[in-house]
Formats: sequence, C-alpha cells, structure tokens
Amino acid sequence: MKLTFLGAVGEVTGSNYLLENDRKYLIDCGIFQGKSETENFNPFPFDPSQISAIFLTHAHLDHSGRIPKLIKDGFKGKIYSVLPTIELCEVLWMDTVKLMKEEVERINRKNQRSGKPLIEPLYTEKEVEIAMKIFEPVPYDEIIDLKDIKVRFRDSAHILGSSSLEIWGNNTKIVFSGDLGQWESVMEGTPALIEQADYVVIESTYGDRLHKSLEETREEFRKVIEEVIKEKGKILIPSFVVDRAQRIIYELMLLEKRCIIPRNFPIFFDSPMGKKITEIYKKYSSLLSQELQKYFLELEDPFSLPNLNYISSVEESKSINNIETGIIIAGSGMCTGGRILHHIKHNIWKENTHMIFVGYQAQGTLGRSIVDRVKRIHVMGEELTVNAKIHTINGFSAHGDQRDLLSWAESFQTNPLFIITHGEPKSAEALSFLLKSRGYETLMPSLGQSIDLNKKEIYPGKESPKNEWQELIKDLENHISLIKSQLISPPSKESLDLLKATLILLRNIKEITDD
Repeated sequence: MKLTFLGAVGEVTGSNYLLENDRKYLIDCGIFQGKSETENFNPFPFDPSQISAIFLTHAHLDHSGRIPKLIKDGFKGKIYSVLPTIELCEVLWMDTVKLMKEEVERINRKNQRSGKPLIEPLYTEKEVEIAMKIFEPVPYDEIIDLKDIKVRFRDSAHILGSSSLEIWGNNTKIVFSGDLGQWESVMEGTPALIEQADYVVIESTYGDRLHKSLEETREEFRKVIEEVIKEKGKILIPSFVVDRAQRIIYELMLLEKRCIIPRNFPIFFDSPMGKKITEIYKKYSSLLSQELQKYFLELEDPFSLPNLNYISSVEESKSINNIETGIIIAGSGMCTGGRILHHIKHNIWKENTHMIFVGYQAQGTLGRSIVDRVKRIHVMGEELTVNAKIHTINGFSAHGDQRDLLSWAESFQTNPLFIITHGEPKSAEALSFLLKSRGYETLMPSLGQSIDLNKKEIYPGKESPKNEWQELIKDLENHISLIKSQLISPPSKESLDLLKATLILLRNIKEITDD
C-alpha cells in the first residue's frame, strides 16, 4: 500500500489522503480555508475517475467540502460514512452551494463591469444531489471487506458521526485518527481506543496546548455572560454550526437553569441550517454522551431554551441589528464568511460588545486576526476599529488537547509510526517531540509526500513553484494588513526605514518579473 498526503499538512484544513493498493481510495476530501483557500480551485493531483471510494471521517467542510467538486471532475465511486455524517453533509453542502452562488454572482457583476472573465462556483446543487445518491452508510465497529482492503469505522467523539478509521491491506494496518474529541467530552463521550497498527495518521490541532478544565471553562463563560448582561451589550459567538453551536446552546441552558441568564434575555442562533442540524443531533441522541442522554431520557431537550430564537431568513438576521443586547451565535466559526460577518460589521467597534471564540482559528482567517488582537480589520469592504472585548474559550472545543491526543496515542500496543498531520507546524512539532520522548517514531509529512507502507520507504513531494509563489504573495498581503491594522500612532524611524527597504526589494522583484 502507498499513502500520499494531499492536504492538512502544516495546517488544519483541506484534509485529503490518497491510499493506493490494487485500487485507489481517498480518506476525506476537504475544503482549504484561510491562507490556502486558493487551492480549492486547482485541479486534483490525481484522476478523480480512477478513485474507487472515499472514506469520510466526518461532515465538517474541511474534511468533506470538496467531495461535490470531485464528482464534478469525474468521480463515480462510493462514499462510505456513518449515517449521521451523511445527513449532516447534505445540509452543509446545500448551504455551501447557496453561499458560493451568491459570492460568484457578486464577483461576476464586478467582472462584467470591468471586462474581466466570469467565474464559476466550485460546484452546484447538481453535484450535491449526485453525491447524496452514492453514499454508502456503514455502522460503527463493523469491518467492511472491499477485497483488496478492509475498513472499520470507530467513534472518534469529535462531532456527531465522526470517525477514526482502521484499514488493513497487504499484511499492513494503518489507522487514521480523523479529528479526535476530548476525553469524556460533554457532547460525544470518549474516543474509541485502538490497540494495534503499523502506522497511525494522527491529527495535531491542539498538539501544543492544554484546554482548561470543564469547571474552569464553564466559570470563564459564566463571567463573560454576567458581564454582558450587566453592561446591556451584545455577545457575538462565531461558531461552527455543527456540534459547537449545539454545545453553546447546552451551556446557555445550564446557565439559565441556574438563573444566571434571565428568561427574557434574547439568544439568537442565526443560521439558515441551524434548526436542521440541531434536529439531526436530537434524532441520533443515542450517539451522544451520557450527560446529554440523561436529559433525553427525562424527556427534556438539552438544546432548547424559552428565549432561543432560530433565525433563518436574511430579513430576520438584519433585524437583530436593531436589538441593543443579546447573544448571537452565527457561522462561520473562523469568520471566513456567513452571517457572523454582518454582526461583526455592526458591533465590533462598540465597547460593550464581547466576542467569544470557542473553536480553532486557522492562519490567514479573520477570526485568527481578531484573536491575535489586531486593532483594525476589514469586513465587507469597510475598515473597522476593534473596540470589542475578545475572549478565547478553547475548553469548548470539539478537539482534544495535547493530553487527550497523547492518551489516545498511548493506547497502541504495537509501537506504530505516528504520522502527524492536521496541525500548524508549532502544534505538530510539539506533539512529535512528546511522542518521541515516549519512545515512538514520528513523521511530519510535507504536501505531496508519499510513503510505501509495505517497504516503509518515503518519497518526496513535488513542490509547485506557482503554488509556492502564490503562498508567499498571500503571506505578504496578510503581513501588510496586520501592519496597517496596528498603525494607531506614527511609526518609529526604524519601522519606516524597514518599510522603505522592503519597498525597494519589492520594486526589484517587479523589475525581474517584468524582464
């Protein structure tokens, strides 16, 4: 067997691995977000028509979001996943189609006026409809025999329906962690432990840090909520609509039970798919944690509050701007799009606004810039001053922290090679160091790199100069935006001299490229 790394290396998005035996398979096919977003429009580095099947670990777009594009480009195989993932994908993909259509129409209006070529969306409703027909639902813990390989889905406790994968072929076993949840998480319980493997592809999103305890996290959240109620301000919570939003609603329900939140204090879940996703969670409540199942057994809904408003239409969303105080939960979780942008535009400049980040913010995203405490941001064509108070509560994350990742890794009894992916370099390196200190061998692959799993031989990836050039330009643009946002007072002479020197270098580069 041969494994090639085509995404989620050195970053947390674009999860995509090519596994080759007698036939070719993909593990995930996710969208790139943040600094690598342009990668989504590049051709796949393989022939989609030659892929026999996809094994999908979960529904989040950074793992599933390019599957309809794969179909558009010729994929005709099957998509294996557990049932809740299939239902969640349909809602997420249809919403993505709607957002892409609106964005393409906006860009094409501009392109038409300026005489530029028109663009097309990544995919349309047609490809989503085809995808839904080729899903093959599988249960947890049952081995699927595909002749050249065998596959088993195990509960990874990250979100509803999330999975780790065990794959056997040619007397070799490889495990893909998928995204791993916290140990004894509030939402999904504990990830399934696996004892045997020759290779383990392990995520490292929080490989360099520890979450606060559940008690500390809830106390931190309570204090922010109480402060906003006292100030009569607004709380903006950028949230992934799947799992994170349901967790926040549950935590708000607990605070309301303790009379921390008045029953007339408005709470808005501003997402056209919010209600649908929450209903899917209720439908598969047997897969959720014991803590949540207790409520369902007592015929109490843990995802419901008397003052919770599900917002679907654009008009309803806009009307929230007229309300002075309340809690707004909206996507996208990294502030890369969606309705949260409108709420940021109308509120982030106010001193009685609080923003609570409850999930990972990838490099190059607006969410990352705000978490990094920039003073000015650009949203929807406007420059805004950030006067809001910013809070990061990683304890609500659906990802396990460093301790959780190590606990899961140490369940293996066969001393496998750990291949560290799905993390920024700092996180991946920290996890690699800790695994090595425990006697394990590790590999941090680069994009396009391959490994022969039978011979244990590693083949270097082919770097694309064009993509590297685009990445450097994007990184330069991000640094310029960051410098602009921080220029509140006149810069020092040393800063001005450095900027002038940079300008000279850029002019030299332009002369070289012009030649």
